[in-house]
Amino acid sequence: MADEEIVNPAPRTVTVWSDIGCPWASLALNTLRSRMRERGEEAFIDHRCFPLELFNSRPTPKFIVDAEVVIIAGLRPELGWKPWTAPDWTYPVTTLPAMEAVQACKRPSVGGLRASDELDGALREAFYVHGRCISVHSVVLDVAEQCEHVDVRALAAALAEGAGRAEVHAQWRVAQRPEVRGSPQLLTAGGYTTHNPGATYHWTAKPPEGFPRLEHYRTDWADELLDALITHPCTDERELP
Repeated sequence: MADEEIVNPAPRTVTVWSDIGCPWASLALNTLRSRMRERGEEAFIDHRCFPLELFNSRPTPKFIVDAEVVIIAGLRPELGWKPWTAPDWTYPVTTLPAMEAVQACKRPSVGGLRASDELDGALREAFYVHGRCISVHSVVLDVAEQCEHVDVRALAAALAEGAGRAEVHAQWRVAQRPEVRGSPQLLTAGGYTTHNPGATYHWTAKPPEGFPRLEHYRTDWADELLDALITHPCTDERELP
């Protein structure tokens, strides 16, 4: 029986622990979603929060994110990621509102798990590609307008009631367990688990003195994960999200 605090037990579902402001998590999710489209297969993604700013008691430093974005974008230009060129005062100081909205989307009245994943992907694109300040409530709702399965009016009402905030903090507590090594951690109910898949990298020295060095990035991990969903299906009989 899967531990539901750690992994969603529903069939064809991948649980992803991450922070929207983590470039490595955004790379992994892009790889997974792209491979699903290429294979013509559908899997559901249940987003769980690994809120870096709560773990570290500070905003994630811009110089770290900028450096990691550059080396990832240099290797994978098809992502369309760009360095932050807007004024520094518009840079997101927090990703908690964005992650709260992704959790709030899981409410059936807002759209459910599919809507939650749509908004997660759209918010990451807004940040990494379009340089938008996803700390701002109005920006989050504007991005949600792009999402086919998100009821934006219902999302706005849910956020006004504080939806998503308790979930983020509850998941932060669970993310301190050893099964979750960091952002991103991907798991399936069949027992597959991986941390920051495909990436072999290191910092040449402790930031801000050093630079991240990406030695290699392989994408076949996404096939391994999707194959695991098929080879070791969950026996949970509940309906798909």
